[in-house]
Amino acid sequence: MYPVRQLEAAIAGFAGRRVVIVGDLIADEYLYGKPARISREAPVLILRFTDREVRLGGAANATHNVHALGASASPVGVLGNDGPGDEVAGLFRKAGISTAGILRAEGRLTPMKTRIMAGGYESTRQQVVRLDREPAGGLDPHVEDALVWRLREIGAAADAFVVSDYGYGVVSPRVFEAVLEIARPRKAVVAVDSRYDLLRFKGMTAATPNEPELEALAGSELADERAIEKAGRAVLERLEAALLLVTRGSRGMALFEREGPVTFMPIHGSDQIADVTGAGDTVISTFAVALASGASAGEAAWLANVAGGVVVMKRGTATVSPGELVQALTCDGAAL
Repeated sequence: MYPVRQLEAAIAGFAGRRVVIVGDLIADEYLYGKPARISREAPVLILRFTDREVRLGGAANATHNVHALGASASPVGVLGNDGPGDEVAGLFRKAGISTAGILRAEGRLTPMKTRIMAGGYESTRQQVVRLDREPAGGLDPHVEDALVWRLREIGAAADAFVVSDYGYGVVSPRVFEAVLEIARPRKAVVAVDSRYDLLRFKGMTAATPNEPELEALAGSELADERAIEKAGRAVLERLEAALLLVTRGSRGMALFEREGPVTFMPIHGSDQIADVTGAGDTVISTFAVALASGASAGEAAWLANVAGGVVVMKRGTATVSPGELVQALTCDGAAL
């Protein structure tokens, strides 16, 4: 059991922690429409446009989550010299987050995920389709050079690094090696979330794959907890990591410690979720900040579990505040 006061003390330690978030900065665009009629041109629904909203996505959402938790968040990444890049930079400035570590690259597209949302004002809006705008290829050598330079400058005082890899090329092998070189002498936490290539990131402190990603890495179906434990142990060894936190959707999480046991944690809160968009960013941000604040692996994992449970009850990419975490813990009374 983790007493509430013990977890609250860990949350209080978030303030003042310096976290650098390295990765793919994404613009999450939401276009809202009210169903009007069926098109005569094709058997599709016509939506009458009502609103547009842009939120921080990918590594930008992880940055926003670190900031919302009360830690100092410094994003390091690349935006294009385009409209979506301007909007992401503007959202950072509005939130009070420094953009000193962000490069603007001529000729590179800012990744944008456009979600078409259908529903009336008094009804639940449902995602109809998503359109992704993606940059081609990796970074130009001169952009990579500049990115590594800024990473070394900004990361010199970091307590933790969150590596958020969405496959758009910002976290190149050279960039990740720079993260490890900066982190090692400081014994800073390095937490990695990679959608497609986790095994490339060896030597980190912790990784946070979801269960389907773990299944793909293991190359076999994970039918029960015994299979998950076997696969998790194998992946932990291959990653040369200290910790592996596997998110399991409605079945909670599983924490693997190189020098400790496997802990299966039940889902926090209701399994009647509103939206899982960006929940993984919340989990890794909370886990990394808690570890950097001196929390044990179990405490950090449970706080990440609680944060994930809170954020999936919100629509779209969202954040969790220390107050919301404390409130959720208070309602629990104690955590397993």
